[in-house]
Amino acid sequence: MSLALGALVTVALLIGNGFFVATEFALVAARRPRLEQTAARGGRAAGAAIAGIDELSLTLAGAQLGITMCSLGLGLVSEPVFAATLTPPIHALGLPEGAAHAAAFVLALAFVTFLHMVVGEMAPKSWAITYPERSATVLALPFRAFVTAARPVLALLNGSTNLMLRAIGVQPAWSQEVARTPEQLRSIAEESRRLGLIEDTELTLLTTALDAPRAPLSGLVVPVAEIVSVSASATPQEIIDTAARTGRLRMMLRGSGRRAARMVHVRDAYLARARGLDTTARALSHPVPAIPVGTPVGEAVATLKAHHSHLALAVASDGGIAGMITLDDLLTTLVTVR
Repeated sequence: MSLALGALVTVALLIGNGFFVATEFALVAARRPRLEQTAARGGRAAGAAIAGIDELSLTLAGAQLGITMCSLGLGLVSEPVFAATLTPPIHALGLPEGAAHAAAFVLALAFVTFLHMVVGEMAPKSWAITYPERSATVLALPFRAFVTAARPVLALLNGSTNLMLRAIGVQPAWSQEVARTPEQLRSIAEESRRLGLIEDTELTLLTTALDAPRAPLSGLVVPVAEIVSVSASATPQEIIDTAARTGRLRMMLRGSGRRAARMVHVRDAYLARARGLDTTARALSHPVPAIPVGTPVGEAVATLKAHHSHLALAVASDGGIAGMITLDDLLTTLVTVR
């Protein structure tokens, strides 16, 4: 093969290798909600990217097959062509033919390896990680065509891999079944900052958001002295007056105790007054849960949602009432950087 043809084949193989590398990283790093928004506006490429993410195991197998084919091509075609081209001038320098061929082979191998790593691996990987949604949509359609054409081979490779994993006790998981732990996400965020992909403020935002669900309730408890309450026998008008005076929409019932804590919403009082009902705060009230002050914020939010309540009593370690917590405060903690 001539040097010109070998150079063209080398360029084509490097482009192909970069294509598969960039697609692999793009589909892993791309944020699905953004792709779905683009697809909803009629973007076919975004739809193809979503399809690739939906069968990520097969998609990664396709990328690895493409990378392997291009790498083998560089070894079979590019290195011999460059070695054959370099051998005569090195031999002309006075080296024996065998030594000249060995030196040419080493130089060709180093040159092709350098191109493979920089042009075929590192550059496309960095581009895909920096612009994951853009690169995913640019590459998705041709890559889906490749996966469709090679699907029988990919299914065989993927099936063989899954059988091997099951043989050693590992259950293969699809992308939608994989969940990241807070520790894994924190490690990803710190590595992204080290690589310069995010700023210090963004790292702080991410780590704070990851830590917030595990933070205890102790700093969010409204003291008992600040709890707005009404008597169980209060009329709708008395509830409305208390809400107007304190600015609170929800009020606890006095004397209900920890095990039977209840709250009333001023909205229900307005409705009762509009209907002319002769009722009391207890009849309009709803039960609220009791949550230990050591409970993590994320778990407390789940408890309030399960009870369909916006308030809960905070129970101290000795079993006494430490105060009250509100869903608004808990959610603010989860989404606010302090």
